[in-house]
Amino acid sequence: MSTKNRSDKSSSSTITKDKYTIILPTYKERENLPIIIWLISTELEKCFIDYEVVIVEDNSPDGTLEVAQQLQKIYGEEKIKILSRPGKMGLGSAYMDGIKKSTGNWVILMDADLSHHPKFIPQFIEKQKKLDCEIVTGTRYQSGGGVFGWNLYRKLTSRVANYIASVLLTPGVSDLTGSFRLYRKDVLEKLITQNKSKGYVFQVEMMVRANQLGYQVGEVPITFVDRIFGVSNLDSGEIVGFLKSVFNLFMNIE
Repeated sequence: MSTKNRSDKSSSSTITKDKYTIILPTYKERENLPIIIWLISTELEKCFIDYEVVIVEDNSPDGTLEVAQQLQKIYGEEKIKILSRPGKMGLGSAYMDGIKKSTGNWVILMDADLSHHPKFIPQFIEKQKKLDCEIVTGTRYQSGGGVFGWNLYRKLTSRVANYIASVLLTPGVSDLTGSFRLYRKDVLEKLITQNKSKGYVFQVEMMVRANQLGYQVGEVPITFVDRIFGVSNLDSGEIVGFLKSVFNLFMNIE
């Protein structure tokens, strides 16, 4: 791991009160969105956490945008911000566009499909403050973490894919493909601008780049729950594509 830039570290010390922006990219999440917003509100407000949610909506055909607008009326424009885009434009661009609407100095990335429970967010924040680190990632692969709703084949496939990626790329974290993470905002912006990967490997490269740049990453065990409403997108073809992309990243990482 490279030596951490001290000026990077000190830049967060001038902020006296932290605010957390949760970026939720959505596509066909009409049923899930009201539930995840309610859970976020419940878990964070009982811990007195200052937060906002930025919904990045990619022109879902199921009326997700209309649901988001109704939720904004219920919770208020200070808590719920909406960015409507003309279509699916990639995860990295969704995050960058969401950052542009954010007012927090910390950004939480999570899925809107209920696979990531907001009850872990206070633990992420506690871990960050304890370690004084720039990034905290949820992990399914440490004691206390796990996966629910997957069959044995999918669990084994995920573990093997993570293991292969870890051996090739040595990123220093146990769960490479997880997308439930807390970033200092300026660090997130820097990592995204350097990230060249698509799909599941996007999250892998984020950790590889963070390791290269000397950012400290804390880990919090989480339970991942397969989506309740809608269809999971992972199949065997995507696993093969993931492994090919990991090898390509290994060959081309600077």
